[in-house]
Amino acid sequence: MAAKTDATAPRRTVLPVWLVVTIAGAFGLFYAYAVWTALGFLGQQASGTEGLTGYGWFVLLLPVVFPLAVFGGAFALGWRRRALPFALVMLSGLTLVAVFWLDVLAYASVTSSLYGG
Repeated sequence: MAAKTDATAPRRTVLPVWLVVTIAGAFGLFYAYAVWTALGFLGQQASGTEGLTGYGWFVLLLPVVFPLAVFGGAFALGWRRRALPFALVMLSGLTLVAVFWLDVLAYASVTSSLYGG
């Protein structure tokens, strides 16, 4: 019977904490910019002449919460991977946030159900 040695076991390299923090922090700035932009747009639309309905508040608060949730999910999926896959997971989450933001902007520009509260 062959004994399993340490040489045949796959070695798993763990990223140093400073590299995880650097990658997450760099992408975190972009996620924070998405949140800040969504908050600015929400404030601008809420203080407009027509105001927002309850549905409008719900729709325009989603892009504030969504980047935070996606960042958390992307970090949870990628922090145990190597540097390049971790960065790619964070970038994929950021592209998902960007697409969602563009969808909300397009919806807010063509619908009147968000305004007039």
